[in-house]
Amino acid sequence: MKLLILNGPNLNMLGLREPSIYGAETYAALCEKIRAHAKARGIAVDLYQSNHEGDLVDRIQAAYGDADGIVINPGAYTHTSIALLDAVKSVSIPTVEVHISDVTQREEFRQISYIRLACVKTIMGHGTDGYLEAIDYLIETLA
Repeated sequence: MKLLILNGPNLNMLGLREPSIYGAETYAALCEKIRAHAKARGIAVDLYQSNHEGDLVDRIQAAYGDADGIVINPGAYTHTSIALLDAVKSVSIPTVEVHISDVTQREEFRQISYIRLACVKTIMGHGTDGYLEAIDYLIETLA
């Protein structure tokens, strides 16, 4: 089994950006945590982060025929990107939306998630462990 782990804008700044909301864990540490979890679960993961919407769309499209599932934290594109929604819909790969913070407890504009319409599950407010929960969910669902 192979999963694509996609991260959108500003996630490369984990540990620096608003640590009171997102924690002190760096993006490099998050990637290592995900790789170690995937190895322990016996699956392959491909990690990708971009601050550019089109790059994320391209990576979702490239996952067609290559990945069994997608874990995506679209960052700010959660609330703005119909392009990401359409990309996930077009590849029909089971996708889990992840957010480090609980967006339901944040600003009004963060209450909208376009991509959620194409996702099989949303995990939020569990810190970076939400990624591991998403991976485990896909493993169990796809097995």
